[in-house]
Amino acid sequence: MAEQPDEWTGAIDTTRPSIARAYDVVLHGKDNYEVDRAFVAEIVKVVPEIYDVAAYNRQMLGRGVRFLAGQGVTQFLDLGSGLPTVENTHQVAQRANPDSRVVYVDNDPMVPAQGRALLADNDRAAVVSADLRDPAAVLGDEAVRRLVDLGRPVGVLLVGVLHHLHDDEDPRGIVEAYMAAVPSGSYLFITHFCDSSQDSRDAERKYLALLGTGRFRTVAEITGFFDGFELVEPGVVPLPRWRPDAAVPEALTVGQRLMFGGVARKP
Repeated sequence: MAEQPDEWTGAIDTTRPSIARAYDVVLHGKDNYEVDRAFVAEIVKVVPEIYDVAAYNRQMLGRGVRFLAGQGVTQFLDLGSGLPTVENTHQVAQRANPDSRVVYVDNDPMVPAQGRALLADNDRAAVVSADLRDPAAVLGDEAVRRLVDLGRPVGVLLVGVLHHLHDDEDPRGIVEAYMAAVPSGSYLFITHFCDSSQDSRDAERKYLALLGTGRFRTVAEITGFFDGFELVEPGVVPLPRWRPDAAVPEALTVGQRLMFGGVARKP
């Protein structure tokens, strides 16, 4: 990895794998360290398809954002966004509607620097350095208040991040806090590791042992995050089955069933 900007010095812990950097590894990015690559190598031993899983999640992000844009949503709050890569939320949303506004939120110190470089010439997108587990702080941030009008529908994205919250951190309460702050007509978009096979349970043990996070919840638990909202078709399903752009095989692989996702509208 290349030498990092001074603003990162002392802020990055290179002795432990990072969620954002590990995701960067499986997306074939360059913003990661040996500790992150070693972690992914251990996950590959349990789930050889983990690189494909990352691709399925990224593809789902694009399809989900395009769907929301098609519903007239022009404001997006991307919580736990991770490091910038190809087809980021603002690129998909602003391609559909140039007036779309996007705020990325992440607590990894590398994300703000990378994000700000990417968004230097984009006054309708911003990156906020904050912890999504503190909805009040996130919603009160200057960039969020400037770009997101909470009087109009918002797309609240929790893509590939809720599984990094432990049960005792009240992930459902966090979801409810964000959704309580947005008006009727807003949408909740979630993807999540799923307890769908013995391989997924083995992967959960690896994640928890090496990364400290990574809860593979059941389909019922994932669906519970959408309680009180109107799930859009096809509901909470394996990522390749959510409004696919091409035909999907009837029999899915372990990797194709490793993450489930869905989108719901706030009535």
